[in-house]
Amino acid sequence: MIHTLRMTKHVSKFLVIAGLSVLALLVVAFMPLFAHAQRLPQSQAEIDLSFAPLVREASPAVVNVFTERMVANRVSPMEQLFFGDAIPKQRRQNSLGSGVIVGSDGVIVTNNHVIDGADTFRVVLSDRREYPAELVLADERTDLAVLKIDTEGAVLPVLPYADTRAAEVGDLVLAIGNPFGVGQTVTSGIISATARTDVGISDYAFFLQTDAAVNPGNSGGALVNTKGELVGVNTAIFSRSGGSNGIGFAIPAEMVKRVVDAAMNEGTFVRPWLGLAAQSVSYDIAKAQGLDRPVGVMVTEVYDDGPADRSGLRRGDLVTAIDGREVFDEKGLKFLAAVRSPGDEAFLTVLRGGKTQNIGVTVEPPPGAREADIVLLDGRTAFSGARVVELSPRLAEENGLDPFQKGSGIYVHSVMRRSIARNFFRPGDIVRSVNGIQTKTVDELKSALSAGKESSWDIEIERNGRIVRGTVRL
Repeated sequence: MIHTLRMTKHVSKFLVIAGLSVLALLVVAFMPLFAHAQRLPQSQAEIDLSFAPLVREASPAVVNVFTERMVANRVSPMEQLFFGDAIPKQRRQNSLGSGVIVGSDGVIVTNNHVIDGADTFRVVLSDRREYPAELVLADERTDLAVLKIDTEGAVLPVLPYADTRAAEVGDLVLAIGNPFGVGQTVTSGIISATARTDVGISDYAFFLQTDAAVNPGNSGGALVNTKGELVGVNTAIFSRSGGSNGIGFAIPAEMVKRVVDAAMNEGTFVRPWLGLAAQSVSYDIAKAQGLDRPVGVMVTEVYDDGPADRSGLRRGDLVTAIDGREVFDEKGLKFLAAVRSPGDEAFLTVLRGGKTQNIGVTVEPPPGAREADIVLLDGRTAFSGARVVELSPRLAEENGLDPFQKGSGIYVHSVMRRSIARNFFRPGDIVRSVNGIQTKTVDELKSALSAGKESSWDIEIERNGRIVRGTVRL
């Protein structure tokens, strides 16, 4: 028994020594990997590493955008009693945001919500030079606006556009702007996520998410990569308190470039479309299609003689990618189509009948009437003072409506104050028929109104998705 114990101790001691030797060899072998993963600075130069050179290069291209607008004063009955007309009925309201110089001749991009409703605009450069600015384009649905200043020949510093298709989670970025109006400020972080489409900011959502501190006043400022390129325009934060919680969103540079180019060349931003409607792929749909995970969107409708229809796309097709980039919902699909110019060809990866194929689709503007075709109705009719336009896919896209909604009619774009129409109609109403006559064109609406007996009309409209019928008499 004792002998046996001694032998066991010797064997155990041998095994321990052998194990330690093997462990030592493994440590030596993998030391370079450990050193690469985490190590101390090896020189004074590494200790002194800083973003300062990058900031010096990029920050002059970020500006402050000041706006002014006239707003009505709220006057209490007591103030009106004591001061009467001495109280000014309107006052000037100022707001502040940021912007990015993308053209050396004075082209500046910012957020639409920074300039929305403003009457005058002023741009202050990082070196404190000030310029009045002209609004070239404001697009609510992408939340981007383009301003232009007269530099009188001076060449301004610009931020070049980054290729955001190559942006990855973990990339280092800097956010430059004017948070809370304290002055130009730089914060650092990483890209936390790409292709965020469920943020609820716009219907062309495809945001970059960052944990770089972004606060009110940063809107319209730059998100810059380590090459000094514009990755995106900071546009929103997710916060319950109004301060930065490390969840900020930026519009990718590819959309920024598309809007700026359209503003400076065409003067308007026309969103190309594919002519299809789609829904996200659920787990059950993915399983039925033989996929190992939910990916892509299922085509639910194809517009007759639209780009998708002419390219051979059908209902039931599963679109998994566009130009090699995966899509997971219709918003992402619309974004990737909208960053292309009308006439460009986009390549869709389509799963049909268990086989994958690539289908080229030439994107183009939606067909039909647009806001430029709005008509103001007058005369003594129920529609006097209403601005109307024929309903079409193009108009629907411009106003955030469903271009595939069934039926047709006349869209009430706006209604003048103190008009007859204001008593009966609201912006967004769709006029389906008057006195039993379907109204597909403005001329048909005018004809139906003129046929009214004793200033009475039986009208059918669609309001907020519901059909409303009634008789209007003057």
